[in-house]
Amino acid sequence: MVRSPDSTAARLRMRGIRKVFGPTVALDGVDLTVLPGQVHALIGENGAGKSTLVKVLSGAHRPSAGTVELDGAAYAPTNPRDARAAGVAMIYQELSLAQHLSVCENVFLGCEPRRGVVLDWAAMRQRTRDVLDHVGLDLAPDTVVGELSNAQQQLIEIARSLVLECKVLVLDEPTSSLTARDIEKLFELVRQLSGQGISIIFISHFLEEVRAVCDVYTVLRDGRSVGAGEVQAIDDSGIVALMVGRNVEDLYPRSPRTPRDVLLSVSELAGARGIPSQASLEVHRGEVVGVAGLVGAGRTEFMRCVFGLDPIKQGEIGVAAFSGAASAAMRWRQGVGMVSENRSREGLAAGLSVADNLTLPHLKGLGPGPFVTPSGQARACRPWISSIPIRCGSPHDPVSSLSGGNQQKVALARLLHADVDLLLLDEPTRGIDVASKAQIYAQIDSLAQAGKAVLLISSYLPEIMGICDRVAVMCRGVLQEARAVTDTTEHEIMLAATVGK
Repeated sequence: MVRSPDSTAARLRMRGIRKVFGPTVALDGVDLTVLPGQVHALIGENGAGKSTLVKVLSGAHRPSAGTVELDGAAYAPTNPRDARAAGVAMIYQELSLAQHLSVCENVFLGCEPRRGVVLDWAAMRQRTRDVLDHVGLDLAPDTVVGELSNAQQQLIEIARSLVLECKVLVLDEPTSSLTARDIEKLFELVRQLSGQGISIIFISHFLEEVRAVCDVYTVLRDGRSVGAGEVQAIDDSGIVALMVGRNVEDLYPRSPRTPRDVLLSVSELAGARGIPSQASLEVHRGEVVGVAGLVGAGRTEFMRCVFGLDPIKQGEIGVAAFSGAASAAMRWRQGVGMVSENRSREGLAAGLSVADNLTLPHLKGLGPGPFVTPSGQARACRPWISSIPIRCGSPHDPVSSLSGGNQQKVALARLLHADVDLLLLDEPTRGIDVASKAQIYAQIDSLAQAGKAVLLISSYLPEIMGICDRVAVMCRGVLQEARAVTDTTEHEIMLAATVGK
C-alpha cells in the first residue's frame, strides 16, 4: 500500500528550502517529505532545482533559508561527510568511485575500521563480502574497481551506503548508462531496500521508470515544488504539465516527410579496431534513420567512423558528392555535424562560453574581415538561444554553468548554426528532461521536413519508434538492414539486438 506524503511519521522533512547563488534563486521555498521505506520520485526539467535540492540534503550546499528534519530531529550537515555519518547517502549520475582502488577500499573510503593504529583489513573484507552479497554482486573484495562495468560500479556505490547503514538513499539518474537487464536488477534492489525501511529519493527523466519503482512524486519547476502525490493517481501528461507549466500535446511530432536523394551511403564498413565489423546503410535527405542495439554493440563506433573520428579498415563512405574516408574537419566542410553521446568529455568545450561552443565550427561573418568578435558571436547565438530554446543568462555564460539539457541543446544548436546537411546524433536526449526532449524532437522533425538527413543512435526504443522513419539494428558489430518503423515493433527490435535476427 502506498503511503501518502502528508503522513506525520516522516523519515525526511524539508520545509521552505531556499538557495541563492548571487543574483540567481535556485530554490525558492521547496517542500519535500519522504516516509520510511518509501521510494519518492523527484521530477523536473533540467534546471528546475533537483540537483541543488539533493545537494542541500547531502551537505554539499548549505540552504539560504528553510529547515530539514531527519527522523524528527534537526538536520543541518556542513559537508557530505556529515550527511553520510547521519545516514544520508547520495549516488550521482557520474559515479564517484576511485578507479585505481579495490572494491573493499572504495566501500570503506573515509570510514575505515581500525585495530589500534592500523586498518582492520580482515573486518573490511568480510563486511565488503556481506554488502556485495546484499546487492547481488559476486566479486572478490580486492578486485580493482576500474576493471568493472558501469552497472557493477553503481552497485558498489550502493554497497558503500549500506556499510554506513543509511536511512535515506538518493539515486540521481541511476539508469542512464545501464542495459535493460541491469535496470531491472537495480529496480529489484530498490524494492528490496525500501522493504527494509530505507527511504529512497529517485531522480529520473523516464516516467516509465518512475511508474515501475516509485510510490509518490514531487515535481519541481523553476526552483519551486509545484505538485506532489501518489504516482498511480496521475497520468504522464499530468506530470509533464506540472513540469513545464503547460500541456505538451505531442511528444513525438511527425510532419509530412518526403525522402529525397541519398546523402549518406555506407557500404561494407569495418572499423580498424574491429568494430563495427560489417555495416552498410543509406540515409536520404528528408528522413530520420535510427540505429538501435545494446550498449557495446558498436553503434557509437560506427558513427565515429562515419564522422572521421575513428579509422576504418575497409568499406566505403559517401557523403553527397564526396567519397572515401575523411577527417572530422573534412566532414564539417562536407556539411556533416555530430553530437557525441559524451557531452562532458568530447561534446562540449566546458571551459568556454555558450557562444564559443555554438559558433566554433562556423566563425565566418562573426566580425570584421577575418576577425571574430564577442558581439558577433552573441548576435549569431541569440536566435538559436530563443528558438530552441536554451536557458542561459547570456551567450557569454560558461557552458559548464548550464544544466545538462541546456548543454545538449547547445551541442545541437552548433550543428544548426553551421547549417549542416547531415546530422549524426548519438544519444541526443540521454539524461535530459521530458520537456527538453520534446523540444529536441521538434527540432529533428523540422530538420527532416526541411530536407536535412538525420542519423540517430538511441537506446530508448520509444524514441526510435516515435521520431524515426527507418531503424537499423546493430548486433555484435554487424548492422542489419534498415526497416521502416511502421513495419516493426519494439519486441522485434530487441530480438534483433540480442540474437541478430
